Amino acid sequence: MISSSTSAALNHLLAREPWARDKLVKHAGKVAFFDAGVTGVRLKVAADGMVQPAAADDAAHVRIRVKLSDLPLILQHREHAFSYVQVEGDADFANTISQLSDTLRWEAEEDLAGLIGDAAAVRVMGGVRLAAETAMSTQRKLAENVAEYLLDENPLLVRPQTVEDFASDVARLRDDVERLAKRIDKLKGSR
Repeated sequence: MISSSTSAALNHLLAREPWARDKLVKHAGKVAFFDAGVTGVRLKVAADGMVQPAAADDAAHVRIRVKLSDLPLILQHREHAFSYVQVEGDADFANTISQLSDTLRWEAEEDLAGLIGDAAAVRVMGGVRLAAETAMSTQRKLAENVAEYLLDENPLLVRPQTVEDFASDVARLRDDVERLAKRIDKLKGSR
């Protein structure tokens, strides 16, 4: 099910990008397994450069392992997506997948324009972008306000610099106590 929807989404992108299909044609018949631990997606490159779900018994030519906890980072920093994953297998195939993950983009505005027209699609996507920016800004401000409250108003959290200062003071006090203990021992011995 996941492989089918993933291949449909990727094929939608590949249908508009002949250069991307040309890159994949060189790897026709190869299988990529995207392993996320609890779930995985197996995709096979077709002869035309499109992708299709691969059978479970098809040997993977490349295995790309990703931690689910890293997915938000990958989505946020797509240009560095492959630095968050482990890759095993065919290096050339993995490199092609990496290049495509960096360059293939969904143009929602273009798809929407086919349904409602160019001008309306531009306006709708502008509204969506504004809503997303507003949501991100609101989330950031809320996080800043909660952090300020927990640090200053009702201190349940401690600033890192305060912790470092405290640790430094404790180390200094420990050293002073050790020096004092040595002096006391020295005074006891001189009697």
